[in-house]
Amino acid sequence: MTLVNESLQNLLQWIDSLGILGYLVFILVYVIATVFLISGLILTLGAGIIFNVVKGSILVSIASTLGATSAFLIGRYFTRDWVKKQIEKRPQFQAIDEAVAKEGWKIVGLTRLSPLFPFIFLNYAFSVTKVSLRDYIIASWIGMIPGTIMYVYIGSLIGDIASLGIQQREKTSLEWGLYIVGLIATIVVTIYVTKIAKQALNSKVNQPS
Repeated sequence: MTLVNESLQNLLQWIDSLGILGYLVFILVYVIATVFLISGLILTLGAGIIFNVVKGSILVSIASTLGATSAFLIGRYFTRDWVKKQIEKRPQFQAIDEAVAKEGWKIVGLTRLSPLFPFIFLNYAFSVTKVSLRDYIIASWIGMIPGTIMYVYIGSLIGDIASLGIQQREKTSLEWGLYIVGLIATIVVTIYVTKIAKQALNSKVNQPS
C-alpha cells in the first residue's frame, strides 16, 4: 500500500465520523486530489463503504465533475505550457486535439469510458483543446457515470475501509460489463480519431499552394 493510499484511507475514516458534514468534506478532498493528479479510485471505493451505493454514486459524480472542471480551468488558463509539454510525452493524446475540434463532446465522452486514457490527466489534456467548457462538463459527467456507479458498488461489497487495495475477490458481472464497454469505447475512439486525422491530412494536402 502506498503512502498516498494510506493517507486517503485515514481521510475516509475521518470523513465517516463527520456525519452530514462529511459529504462536503468528501467532495472537497476529491476535488483537491483530482487537481493534484491523485487517482480518485480509493475515494470512489471508499464512498461505497462510508455512504451507500446511491449516496456514494451521487457524491462521487458531483465531486469528480467538479474536480474535472477545476483541473480543466487550471490547465486552460494557468498551466497551459506545462500541459502541452506533458502531452508531447503521451502519443495517445497528440491526435485528440483535431478530433475534439470537430467532434467535441463525443470524443470527450468516449475517452471517459476508455481505459486507454487516464482520467486524471484527461482533465488537463482537454484544457488545451478547442472543446467548449459546457460540452466538456456535460460529456465528462455522462461519460464518468458508469465507472462511478461500478466502483462505488464494488466499495460497498468490500465493506471495510482498512481492506481497500488489499482484499482479493472475484470480479462481478458489472465489472466485466464495464470492461467490455471500455474496450468498445477504446476501439470507437481510436477509429474516430484516426479517421478525423486522415481527413485533416488530406484537406491540407489538397489545399492549393
